Amino acid sequence: MGWRDELVELLGRAGLELAGDPCVEDMVPPPVAWRHVIRWEARPAVEVALDRPDAVAELNAQWHRLAAEAGLFDGDGVFLVDFQGNPRQGWIRVRLTDGWDLAGVFGERPGQPEFVTLSRDGDALVGATTEEYTVWLVVVDRIRERQEESARAAAAETEEDRAAAWEALFRGPRPTEKLLGSWARGLSLNPALPKDLLPLLLERSHFAMYGAMPADVVDTLLGHPDWKVRAHAAEVQPNITPGQWARVIAAEEDEKHRWILTLLAADRRAELPEGTCRSLAADPSARVRSETARLQGLPADLAVTLSRDPDGGVRTVACVTAWPHLDAAARAALLADPHGTVRERALRLHHRDHPVSRSVYESGGIGREMLESCRLERALAEHLARHGEADERRSLARNPWLDPDLVALLAEDPDAYVRWSVSVRADLTEEQRAGIPVDFDPVGRYHPLDWVTALHDDPDAMRRLAASTHPLIRRSVARARHLPPDVVARLADDEDRVVQLFLAESCDDAPAEMLLRVWQWWTGSLTVPDRPRGHPNFPRHGLLRYTDDPSPRLRRLALDDPESTPDLVERLSRDPGDEVRHRAATDPRLPAVAAARLLADPHEYVRQAAARHPRLPVGLLTQLLRGGGAETAARNPALPVAVMRRMMESLGTVRAHGAHVRA
Repeated sequence: MGWRDELVELLGRAGLELAGDPCVEDMVPPPVAWRHVIRWEARPAVEVALDRPDAVAELNAQWHRLAAEAGLFDGDGVFLVDFQGNPRQGWIRVRLTDGWDLAGVFGERPGQPEFVTLSRDGDALVGATTEEYTVWLVVVDRIRERQEESARAAAAETEEDRAAAWEALFRGPRPTEKLLGSWARGLSLNPALPKDLLPLLLERSHFAMYGAMPADVVDTLLGHPDWKVRAHAAEVQPNITPGQWARVIAAEEDEKHRWILTLLAADRRAELPEGTCRSLAADPSARVRSETARLQGLPADLAVTLSRDPDGGVRTVACVTAWPHLDAAARAALLADPHGTVRERALRLHHRDHPVSRSVYESGGIGREMLESCRLERALAEHLARHGEADERRSLARNPWLDPDLVALLAEDPDAYVRWSVSVRADLTEEQRAGIPVDFDPVGRYHPLDWVTALHDDPDAMRRLAASTHPLIRRSVARARHLPPDVVARLADDEDRVVQLFLAESCDDAPAEMLLRVWQWWTGSLTVPDRPRGHPNFPRHGLLRYTDDPSPRLRRLALDDPESTPDLVERLSRDPGDEVRHRAATDPRLPAVAAARLLADPHEYVRQAAARHPRLPVGLLTQLLRGGGAETAARNPALPVAVMRRMMESLGTVRAHGAHVRA
């Protein structure tokens, strides 16, 4: 059952029907609404005893009365609800149906409800929460006005208030293990954390391992008694030297662990000392030897030795590395190897220099996928081009040694994929390429062509290929770090906007006007999250003209203008566009009152930015550190070093860097 089916079932039991798709409402978010109901200052409008026989009916009746008086129901009877166990985890638009029963359904058991209901305009709520002996129904009106008052009061804190708030953070019950874990993860990502404290977080936070550690700390991690710590360090720690790789692998007695460490070293292209390579090549474990054959910089004689290994899996891997160093007899032995995968790989290597005949192919020794990478005799290639199956012709169309007349024949193939493969070959003229009918999906995902990438430093080639009619060719050109000015000008106006995007992401010569154009529809990728706005040519001046632009993406740029003011930051922190408010929430000029206000923003990513803002009032920051949002709050760079050290002490005894921190 999906969350929507579960939601409909729950609402049905409560006598509610959906009144539109669940979505993020542009109003107080549920976590903030709940705080109005359960905070210690809250007072009930109605209390109903838990042991009352008609408690459910009374609670429902009183809730309905209070909701009607507060104006929760709009003209169509629609209101918003959030409740304990809500699979949507957000506001849900609903209306009452016959036989509704909120107090009997929304809670751990009937008559012990936990729910909040909100008016559509977001300015009034009625919540139900179960106390020790009674159920409270809490009414809050003028929510926006109260939030503004609360933000102003928080921002008016004095230096004495701040000192008292920091001190209060460490009073009361000891933080739970869950809260301590949140502190550790947040602190490990805090840019203001002193470097000497980061190693002390390693046993609490995996995030801490991603930063480059001093050599002695890395030694400690790789020698840690817990295998999970050693393995995680080997997987992600960027500061591992060849000597440290050698020591951690040599010290590992467990065969599986030694295999995993060797695999990680190979995956990370680590160059191990020659002595370590020789030791691993003689390891009793076949899978360790197999990963050894993949090591960067493996001595040629070891690759040759491993190509003769008793284990077929090892020979399969070593075959590729060893092949250039093998004599004719050794190559012949691999071609006749009893292990099928070894023979197949050796055949592939052999036929890079020795064309495949039709008889050899039809005997079944050559797989269809090898038609792409092996040299083929003319008779075989022509037969396949004219009479081969579609998948054979597709592989053939990518073969770099194919004769020009057969390339031309496949360019007219009835199979669209065959024609596509021909259309992106490196040996075509642009006139030939333009004559091939291809189906191109402009929103499909295509990888840059390797042969175009190899020509990125050739201005004449880039000039020629930038004029190609094939979008993938132009996209591949746009990935160049630098391009001639005329090529940049051409690609900046390309009809395929992905060409412009790739130019914005990859080319340091991309023009400002194009970057601004791309910015209006692209927010950044995982691989290049700061482009196009982070591009050095992105415009910085004259952006105040967008302050009142209808587009929120352009309005947010106004704060990048050097002539923008703190008053504009405050103004845009109230903007109707959530991305504009988020931009204001990351501005160092944001006033404390605005940071406090944005903690109640409808959008979580805006609230998180406000929680990390250094001007957030300390009273609110410490509340977050002791409750929901502690991990984000622990990333706030305004945390004093002394406070961070006390938070670290609360984490307990941590072994790292040869040190102990005691609570």
